[in-house]
Amino acid sequence: MADSLPHSGLHAAFLQHRAQLLRFIAARGGGTDAEDVLQEVWLRISAAQTGPVGNPLSYLHRTANTVLIDRYRARRQATLRDRAWSETQGGSDPAVSDAPSAERIVLARDLARAVEALLARLHPPRVAAVFRRHRIDGVPQRQIAGEFGISLSTVEADLRIAYRALADLREQFDAV
Repeated sequence: MADSLPHSGLHAAFLQHRAQLLRFIAARGGGTDAEDVLQEVWLRISAAQTGPVGNPLSYLHRTANTVLIDRYRARRQATLRDRAWSETQGGSDPAVSDAPSAERIVLARDLARAVEALLARLHPPRVAAVFRRHRIDGVPQRQIAGEFGISLSTVEADLRIAYRALADLREQFDAV
């Protein structure tokens, strides 16, 4: 059957040195894909329009190496393409979790508790209420002034007090 193939010498060398080629592929980074790479080598030599090959084993090694390089390039391009797509979609690296680390979670909780304590200490208590209505509830300053029966400039002054206190707190946390 091998004699009926157009490149029977090359095919015979492949079959004779199959185990050696498999080891070569595995050693060059083929890893768990070594059998797949070897199959691709077989397909390439079957489809190749070559004349007689002087050193079939060397030719097979070069073909296997070329397949490995092609696979490496294809994987690298796929990774770059996936990363570029992910970046355009606002995502992050697929290999890295978007979940915050345990340390960041603890720090965020500490900061939230500190902000709550700070808001509770602000004087007059209206400052914290004005801040919450504006920044958390999203209520416009003019509407807050009407709700609390104070002027727009008093709302702005209360917000400045809250912002200054929060900025000082943030500096304390950043220093740690």
